[in-house]
Amino acid sequence: MEIDYKELYEKEHQKNAALAERVAALEDANGDLQFKIDRIKNNPLWKASGPARKVMHAAIRQADRVRNCGGVRGFFAKLDYKKREKEAMKQFGTASFPSEEQAKVERETRFAYMPKISILVPLYNTDETMLKEMIDSVLYQTYENWQLCLADGSDAAHAYVEEVCRKYMEAEGERARIVYRRLERNEGISGNTNQCYKLADGEYIGLFDHDDILHPSVLFEYVKAINEQGADYLYCDETTFQSGDINHMLTMHFKPDYAPDNLRANNYICHFSVFKRTLLEGTELFRSQFDGSQDHDMILRLTDRAKKVVHIPRLMYYWRCHPASVASNIGAKTYAIDAARGAVADHLRSHGYDNFKITSTRAFETIFKIRYEIIGNPKVSIVITNKDHAVDLKRCISSIYEKSTYENWEIIVVENNSTEDSIWAYYKELTGKDVKNEGNSLSEDGKVRVVVYETNGSFNYSAVNNFGASFASGEYILLLNNDTEVITVNWLEELLMYAQREDVGAVGAKLYYPDKTIQHAGVVLALGAHRTAGHSHYKQPKANLGYMGRLCYTQNVSAVTGACLMVKKALFDEVGGLDEGFAISLNDVDFCLKLREKGYLNVFTPFAECFHYESISRGLDDQGEKAERYNRESEQFRAKWKDVLEAGDPYYNKNFSLDRSDFSLKIQEQ
Repeated sequence: MEIDYKELYEKEHQKNAALAERVAALEDANGDLQFKIDRIKNNPLWKASGPARKVMHAAIRQADRVRNCGGVRGFFAKLDYKKREKEAMKQFGTASFPSEEQAKVERETRFAYMPKISILVPLYNTDETMLKEMIDSVLYQTYENWQLCLADGSDAAHAYVEEVCRKYMEAEGERARIVYRRLERNEGISGNTNQCYKLADGEYIGLFDHDDILHPSVLFEYVKAINEQGADYLYCDETTFQSGDINHMLTMHFKPDYAPDNLRANNYICHFSVFKRTLLEGTELFRSQFDGSQDHDMILRLTDRAKKVVHIPRLMYYWRCHPASVASNIGAKTYAIDAARGAVADHLRSHGYDNFKITSTRAFETIFKIRYEIIGNPKVSIVITNKDHAVDLKRCISSIYEKSTYENWEIIVVENNSTEDSIWAYYKELTGKDVKNEGNSLSEDGKVRVVVYETNGSFNYSAVNNFGASFASGEYILLLNNDTEVITVNWLEELLMYAQREDVGAVGAKLYYPDKTIQHAGVVLALGAHRTAGHSHYKQPKANLGYMGRLCYTQNVSAVTGACLMVKKALFDEVGGLDEGFAISLNDVDFCLKLREKGYLNVFTPFAECFHYESISRGLDDQGEKAERYNRESEQFRAKWKDVLEAGDPYYNKNFSLDRSDFSLKIQEQ
């Protein structure tokens, strides 16, 4: 029997990848525990007597609560955040409903295209008050060319559901916009909704839950977007509410625009989905095998088919929270977890992916981590620019050697006019050569190459990195700062699994300061005082889940930091590498935008982690000549990407403040 060595290799490759992921998770957990143990052991009260120790434990518990907010400053920042959110919430709910005058304008508006929107609502033992409020919210729509399709699978004990629906139908009279069908049996969520679809004759289809409420202007805004942008799939922002009062909001979800990786990780689109009927040609609406997550399955399929997915960044869907709803507790429908995982798996297979793994994250059971198979064994060229700072460079390179489970890599250190003896000594330790006198040198194991970049001019980060990249023999380039230290053992795999995708440009890691607060978790355009770009979740504690769990799953972003950025070498060359016109700052953001301009997705993954001892290498840009230089490059960036900045970051909802990195809402001036 002939042995298939290729198959054996692939099996071992997958086994090693799984083990590396497991080791990474265990090391992460171990690191957190060690951090906490060290914090306690270093406390001077530890040696106190028994009674004093009890007092100390109480103090530590309180200190932990403060630390979980990012220290004392973070604790008060969190209080400030809650205060701001409470103030900002006043502008939503009924306060956002149109005045009588505005409603009249919307009702009388005549668009070039006035499609009928058929709203599908499957009914099952619906509470009478909730049923009436749901129907009323459709009747109050300022855009009036709609159809409400009701399929009722309620049991005999809830016969009032049919009575209520028929009274509304009678009140509609000749307009006949409400269509009702009593089903012979309850067919479940998918079956009942599919029965609703059989009643529909609109050009667009909307999906609406039987216990929720629509904003009066939502259909108007959707039809406006259909006319102005040619939208064939639309969704809006949403909130959960309780006590029958939409102003009593629990969680307000302000979403990004269409983001495929976000959608694979979790159904962030959810409500209120409206789509062109033709997207369903040749396929089903809801598939019963995905009951509990049938909407996620449908959204994945239809957004794949859509030519123009449009997000309306307004809170226009009110998701009622009560004991039986998923909004209240996923445990109310435990099968939804398996259904969601199955829907994502089916979607990935349809895109040609094999041997992937889908697991729940610490954020929520239906927020997923996806591990893609790494195809082949491509080489990664790690480019590290360096001037002096022997201790920092040694820590960085040592962590790569000691931590990396992926083995096919090379390091290209770009020596840039160092003057300290210690760095030349370290280069000799690395390569066995006198780099200062002999120039470019290669280590004995062939893993590290030191190349010498010489210039009489001022430092240009972009030029130095481009020079280093020109020596790369790998299929992938990883730009890495010399003041970083690897944390996650399978960090290269986590970056590579996304960088290898044909639709992906740059991939960035999650970076921490030494105190385990976040330095980088994706870049947001126009964030910060200069209105150029800033890091989201900046200085939040490592354990923070992020806004709506966004620190717990891989997602699309406009840009990632060049402190740890992986990209195909072919793409790096295609866009001309880093723009040397941005000598120090914003070159990484500019690079990512060049990739985005060519249609590639940029990705941030929280599963590749490093420490970043930021600005050790070159200091801060907040004073004197450095501040002036940063101002010049900021102005240059704003001019180059003027239209992009004015359009706003598609992955950062326009309702968020650009003055803060914690996803605080803008507070509208009254």
